[in-house]
Amino acid sequence: MAAHVLPAHKEAALTVTTDTLRSATGAPPAGESAATAQAVPDPRPRLVVGMAAGQLGLFLALLTPILVSLQLKVQSIVPEDDQVTSLGIITTTGSVAAMLANPFFGRLSDRTTSRFGRRRPWLVLGMLGLLIGLVIIATASGVATITVGFVIASASANAALAAFVATVADNVPEHKRGKISGLLGIMQNLAPTAGTWIARSFTDQMLLLFLVPSVIGILLVIGYVLVLPDKPLEQKPPREGFKAVLRTYWVSPKQHPDFAWAWLSRFLLTLANWMFTTFRLIYLQHEMRLTTAEATETLATGVLIYGLCVMGSAQAAGWLSDRFGRRKPFIAMAAVLFGVGMLILSQSDTIALFYCAEIVLGLGFGTYLGVDLALVIDVLPDPENPSKDLGIFNIAMSAPQIFAPALGALLISLGGGHNYSILLITSSLVCLGGALAILPVRKVH
Repeated sequence: MAAHVLPAHKEAALTVTTDTLRSATGAPPAGESAATAQAVPDPRPRLVVGMAAGQLGLFLALLTPILVSLQLKVQSIVPEDDQVTSLGIITTTGSVAAMLANPFFGRLSDRTTSRFGRRRPWLVLGMLGLLIGLVIIATASGVATITVGFVIASASANAALAAFVATVADNVPEHKRGKISGLLGIMQNLAPTAGTWIARSFTDQMLLLFLVPSVIGILLVIGYVLVLPDKPLEQKPPREGFKAVLRTYWVSPKQHPDFAWAWLSRFLLTLANWMFTTFRLIYLQHEMRLTTAEATETLATGVLIYGLCVMGSAQAAGWLSDRFGRRKPFIAMAAVLFGVGMLILSQSDTIALFYCAEIVLGLGFGTYLGVDLALVIDVLPDPENPSKDLGIFNIAMSAPQIFAPALGALLISLGGGHNYSILLITSSLVCLGGALAILPVRKVH
């Protein structure tokens, strides 16, 4: 795809009255010149629908194994006393692969000269690689084979994810990013809701448990590929040396402090999220003393409640963020809500209280997803080649998944038992750090 010139960052926020007048007169939003507004036209409805479907498909195929299928697979072949440790090893190894793959494939996507475009090839190849990895996991008979399958699945999914996120930067102008970010946040959290309910039907059929969500996901991503306006790169990029490859994984915090602070905020919030999510199903079994079937049923209901709250708050936060030209207050509010939800979980001793915590967590994470992508695109170091830098930003989502399982398992084991309270209180404090990290960002309000 020919690189677009993204709109300039918004200037000081104007009043609601002025924004309304601009809208009525057809003038570009605050901070955008007429030239930049024309450089990235408003996306067509079918592209928005395809983008939402692609996001749903990608995360349906990726998150269902992490939230449900992988835990059930480990439980089916590993003794109970070793399950937490084995799950931590598998997810940590897969997260390393995800962290390295995202910016690497993002850079390849920016430099791809295929006649099919810069993003399409990696969307398709990434999803097919994900499918292969999940089949390996489903048919594995040992932890080592599961780990190999999860590495393949994680790396492949992040190849597709790097290309997907770049299509948002390529095709969405600044004044629409909050709304689109909110919509994609809804789809991202509708995915685990749908995946968990699908999993309920295949808990005794391991191959279908992995295959059904991934095949549905592939079909949705292919639907997006068919409507994506992904033009081939017009000029072949110059060849790069080894140092340039190493720079794939680096953006100077000194030269780009806003990007660095946004990265740190996402890292902390994602760390807090995955510290608990990795052990969510086991938590219900240990703390609520539920059977596998009862825990899966409770998790499905909880994820549904969580997902509905995420969908509502993500769309509202994205719309309000665009409307008032503000991103930072929503990120800070989201982190605080998520931390409060973790504290409620730490005191939960009934399923009803668990559901209450899911409501608060859903409102918090939805608010975050509604503005997160919009904020980071606003502070990209190189808007003309967004995929590499977005890949680095996505390390803030994948790197915590390396540390979270091991850290979570350590916290749970403190005191010689299932110490989930320490895990959840620590997660709450980490969320607070994520809220504070967003405050120094200057380019956005």
